[in-house]
Amino acid sequence: MAALAYNLGKREINHYFSVRSAKVLALVAVLLLAACHLASRRYRGNDSCEYLLSSGRFLGEKVWQPHSCMMHKYKISEAKNCLVDKHIAFIGDSRIRQLFYSFVKIINPQFKEEGNKHENIPFEDKTASVKVDFLWHPEVNGSMKQCIKVWTEWSIKIHNGSSEALSQYKMNITSIAPLLEKLAKTSDVYWVLQDPVYEDLLSENRKMITNEKIDAYNEAAVSILNSSTRNSKSNVKMFSVSKLIAQETIMESLDGLHLPESSRETTAMILMNVYCNKILKPVDGSCCQPRPPVTLIQKLAACFFTLSIIGYLIFYIIHRNAHRKNKPCTDLESGEEKKNIINTPVSSLEILLQSFCKLGLIMAYFYMCDRANLFMKENKFYTHSSFFIPIIYILVLGVFYNENTKETKVLNREQTDEWKGWMQLVILIYHISGASTFLPVYMHIRVLVAAYLFQTGYGHFSYFWIKGDFGIYRVCQVLFRLNFLVVVLCIVMDRPYQFYYFVPLVTVWFMVIYVTLALWPQIIQKKANGNCFWHFGLLLKLGFLLLFICFLAYSQGAFEKIFSLWPLSKCFELKGNVYEWWFRWRLDRYVVFHGMLFAFIYLALQKRQILSEGKGEPLFSNKISNFLLFISVVSFLTYSIWASSCKNKAECNELHPSVSVVQILAFILIRNIPGYARSVYSSFFAWFGKISLELFICQYHIWLAADTRGILVLIPGNPMLNIIVSTFIFVCVAHEISQITNDLAQIIIPKDNSSLLKRLACIAAFFCGLLILSSIQDKSKH
Repeated sequence: MAALAYNLGKREINHYFSVRSAKVLALVAVLLLAACHLASRRYRGNDSCEYLLSSGRFLGEKVWQPHSCMMHKYKISEAKNCLVDKHIAFIGDSRIRQLFYSFVKIINPQFKEEGNKHENIPFEDKTASVKVDFLWHPEVNGSMKQCIKVWTEWSIKIHNGSSEALSQYKMNITSIAPLLEKLAKTSDVYWVLQDPVYEDLLSENRKMITNEKIDAYNEAAVSILNSSTRNSKSNVKMFSVSKLIAQETIMESLDGLHLPESSRETTAMILMNVYCNKILKPVDGSCCQPRPPVTLIQKLAACFFTLSIIGYLIFYIIHRNAHRKNKPCTDLESGEEKKNIINTPVSSLEILLQSFCKLGLIMAYFYMCDRANLFMKENKFYTHSSFFIPIIYILVLGVFYNENTKETKVLNREQTDEWKGWMQLVILIYHISGASTFLPVYMHIRVLVAAYLFQTGYGHFSYFWIKGDFGIYRVCQVLFRLNFLVVVLCIVMDRPYQFYYFVPLVTVWFMVIYVTLALWPQIIQKKANGNCFWHFGLLLKLGFLLLFICFLAYSQGAFEKIFSLWPLSKCFELKGNVYEWWFRWRLDRYVVFHGMLFAFIYLALQKRQILSEGKGEPLFSNKISNFLLFISVVSFLTYSIWASSCKNKAECNELHPSVSVVQILAFILIRNIPGYARSVYSSFFAWFGKISLELFICQYHIWLAADTRGILVLIPGNPMLNIIVSTFIFVCVAHEISQITNDLAQIIIPKDNSSLLKRLACIAAFFCGLLILSSIQDKSKH
């Protein structure tokens, strides 16, 4: 009864809410959100620097999140590179002196807080020709030195908080405002608002400094400086964010006046972002960065998609008019409709135009999310709850939505889709929660990536071994489905192919599997069944493959020479070298071989009918099944304990290629030895497994942000609702792209060899032109 009620409920839901209606809802949500953000930008301004200087919140105890943009944490080398030949001055009181020390420590962490409290403090880094000075009392030049006598805190203290002091302060600010404006035309000038104090901790000689008086002084400074220029915006920028930071952390102060070190470091890093982001353009520092210029290739792509949309609209209008002309007419005698035409199948041209039309709209959304700065971005912040609670939630859903498999073979289609699905969902949660900073989670995620590659080895080896289909059509179909979306994103988002590292990895391993089995002598199952000698021949091939993998893994020079050759270098270089590609390839170098070897052993055992794959039957005899299950559970837990206790990332990465197969094989045996486990699968996970590749790639730009470094914010101020809405749109887009890819694969990759060769020639010409344009762009950039 429960199963019947479940199925009836599912049908009822599907009747009212389908994937198609979900996509329509996602489109409406995107249009509304884009309109809201566009209106907000026009009303509040489009300068993320203003948000960085004036607003934000703490994600944790020490992690500051500016409003609408991401903050980069600058390293020593980056700071020196940005500030080379620059002279920076901090002018003010003891709290500005604290900010000076924190800023200097970004450049030189060994700099000590020494020197007389009420004197100027110089700092110089001769290697980068950087000068940073603290000037006690404002003294940018002689005239300003005469005008500015006191600063806010000291004015309140010296004059015992009198109203006359505030009046004098206003006069001083009014007199220096024109000078500051003049200086701001050639330099960056920031007026730091006075931070609040914690009045309960103030010493007796500072009791007259109250937050009420500080607010009055700040209001006076803001009012006068903002009104110092007529009919234009003041060039002096208000640094009010330090006040927000102080409000959250002043209670940690030792004396009630000076901020704790962590707060000063945050404020100093904000200053570094304000100045350096527009110079160095860090990926995870979107604050104060202008929108990247549109390249020639991006312009050509925009023209192509625009023409596709116009072409499809024209085709649709013509088709609709033709349909109206052929509309069934009514027989006057019988009153029945007569059908004049028979429904014709949709033409390839219509499918092609429709697919590119939809793809063009989707790519526009990609560009808006991660290049046009229309939507907001935020830094990731890891907590255990942000990772483990969603994991538990999807596991419950996965268990709830289960169905019987169509077949009960080991790693049947439903089961592999399920496996891909839950792995992909865990990887997505890992990325959005920022769990890469937590080493035990990172090591377990590495196994999931290895398991995906294991499936690549197992699946493609099984196909070629059983089918013996080494034709060019099969190869082109696989390569097209793997690479179509990534190639389009490389063009639209102006990113190198290696940036989407997983697709190059799977593509290269697919070609390795194909070449290994297609090379003479071609050994397939049908041939091997007649003579056991061919089994040894195949094992010999696999042995040579393993030697080749070991050679490349331990010969970085040879590896880099191979992949540094043009045009391979254009595909596999990242930041001017192939080291990243070598590191990624080397990290999972054996797992595809393990997948191929497992497929060979499994298919050999299956052919000899050693395995029992009937419904509800254990894979082996009860004793052997129980023994293997026990070994598998122990192995699985042992690996998990080792990964959880990992302390050194480099050492664990070195061991990972050799030991990751232990947990993968353990999982396969646990999942497949019991007959009841092999007979059911999670339809929830399997649905996501069918679009796992699209989910992995699309997350880069429309779920995460700043090329996976941050999080896309569609709904600011409500993180939970934002995740729900952005996830819904993200999944709908991934599903639609999967369908578009399948439709285009059928049209662009024909089965006829002569037609296919002509298409391949056109595709080769397209890529040659693309590589040439890309090379020209790279030269113009440098």
